[in-house]
Amino acid sequence: MQTFHIEPTHNAPLQAALVNHINQKTKPLGALGRLETLAMQLGLIQQTEQPVLQQPTMLVFAGDHGIVEEGVSPYPQAVTAQMVLNFLNGGAAINVFARQHSFDLHVVDSGVNAVFQPHPLLIDAKLGMGTENFRHQPAMTADQCAQAITRGAQIARDAIAQGCKVLALGEMGIGNTSSASCLMSVLCGLPMHQCVGRGTGLSDKGLQHKLSVLTSALQMHHVSADEPLQALAAFGGFEIAMMVGALLAAAEARTTLLIDGFIATSALLVAAKLYPQVVDYCVFAHCSDESGHSMMLSHLNAQPLLHLSLRLGEGTGAVLAYPLLQSAVAFLNEMASFESAGVSGQIQ
Repeated sequence: MQTFHIEPTHNAPLQAALVNHINQKTKPLGALGRLETLAMQLGLIQQTEQPVLQQPTMLVFAGDHGIVEEGVSPYPQAVTAQMVLNFLNGGAAINVFARQHSFDLHVVDSGVNAVFQPHPLLIDAKLGMGTENFRHQPAMTADQCAQAITRGAQIARDAIAQGCKVLALGEMGIGNTSSASCLMSVLCGLPMHQCVGRGTGLSDKGLQHKLSVLTSALQMHHVSADEPLQALAAFGGFEIAMMVGALLAAAEARTTLLIDGFIATSALLVAAKLYPQVVDYCVFAHCSDESGHSMMLSHLNAQPLLHLSLRLGEGTGAVLAYPLLQSAVAFLNEMASFESAGVSGQIQ
């Protein structure tokens, strides 16, 4: 796998300057709460007292999963390709929210079990027609895993080269909550029953079957938390592996990362095992309703901005949180100070 050079965002003199800058705004100390810590984080990511949000970009990575052969989803695999076409036609929730919040949107074919015609929104990075059934063998080879990370990294670098300063990652792939649950169990050291959820809407019986399948798969692949790449190859989808590469490349380029839900956070679990400092660049958009996401966030010591009971994926939660970043930057750059406003003293 290629290596990445990710600098920690910590900069004591800059942090002190940002604190002073924020505290001199015409408001009581700390009165803007999480917006103040968010403004500080954005300043540290960009290493400036005046951060700028520019060309927010959503990359939706799509891939199919061999594990669907085991009946772990109520939806057929064909839905992945159908939803990719929906994205390309502009009809999905992520299209609506991306338009609303002026995000550039691209769909990445990481490994969908279908062939698509060229389209302006489509990035063809296909590694295969879906992964293998990881109940019986690794989802992908070590070489495929490395290729996926490399391709994801390049896609992120291309977006950043076009001016993107805020990158959000979404996903589509029937069966990918199964991959994410297994990655979570291994990398967070949690029993499988705490990691498995209903995905796209399993019944109680379906949930028990999914738990049985994934427990069996976990026992077959003897990987540990100290082997994140082996875990990724064993369980991860092509889209999850490409998201790992995109996260690492974006952090290397000091780009703010908007983290979505359960699947996107599973990719971050892998990335953070490889390069812990990547988390400094992450703004956690929301806590998903998918079972396990809150524990993933706790494992990362992450504080999500929103709790909206979302469980759609596609990157929808990440885009919905973006206005809070805009507000954090706006108050930092535009709000008057006590001195400039002629207001007497510090409000306590």
